[in-house]
Amino acid sequence: MKYLIVGLGNIGAEYDGTRHNIGFDVADVLVLKNEQTYKSDRLADVAQLKYKGRNMIVIKPTTYMNLSGKAVKYWMDKESIPIENILVIVDELALPLGTLRMRGKGSDGGHNGLKSIQELIGAKYPRLRFGIGNDFPKGRQADFVLSKWTGDELTIVKEKIVTAVEMVESFVFRGIQNTMNAYNK
Repeated sequence: MKYLIVGLGNIGAEYDGTRHNIGFDVADVLVLKNEQTYKSDRLADVAQLKYKGRNMIVIKPTTYMNLSGKAVKYWMDKESIPIENILVIVDELALPLGTLRMRGKGSDGGHNGLKSIQELIGAKYPRLRFGIGNDFPKGRQADFVLSKWTGDELTIVKEKIVTAVEMVESFVFRGIQNTMNAYNK
C-alpha cells in the first residue's frame, strides 16, 4: 500500500520557521525520524519512507503554496495513489495554537494551498490541520501567517509536531477513522 504525505509550505529561506510552513516542518520531522532525505524532483522535494510495511511518498511542493495542487496531482498520478491514501498537512487559522485535527474531507476554508489542491483533485482527500491561532489585527492575516513563531509558541509547536508525526504514522498504519478517534479531541 502506498501513501502520499504532503506537507504544505513555501520554498525559500525567508519562509523557514513561519506559521504557513508548518506542513513542511511536520514532513521534515517525519523524514528525519525515518533517517531519510529529500531529493529534488518534479514539482516537489520528495522522500520515500517505509512504515510497518507501508510505503510513504513524502512531498514538499516546490510550486509555492498557491499552486500546491499541481504537485499533489502529479505525484498522486505518477505513484497511482488513491485519493483516500493522500494526507495533506496544513496550517489552520481557525484552530487554537497547537490544536491538531484530522478530517477525511472538507472545504478549503480560504486556504490557498487547499484551494489549489481542491481545484485539481476535489475536496474529498484527508487532511491534518495544525492550529496556528489567529492572534492578529484585522487585515493583517497574511503578515501573521508569514511571520515566525515566538519563543513561547515554538515550545508548543515543537511538541505538537511530534504528535502530528504520530498522527501521520497512525493514518498510514491504522487508517483515518482510528486516527481521528484516537487523536481528535
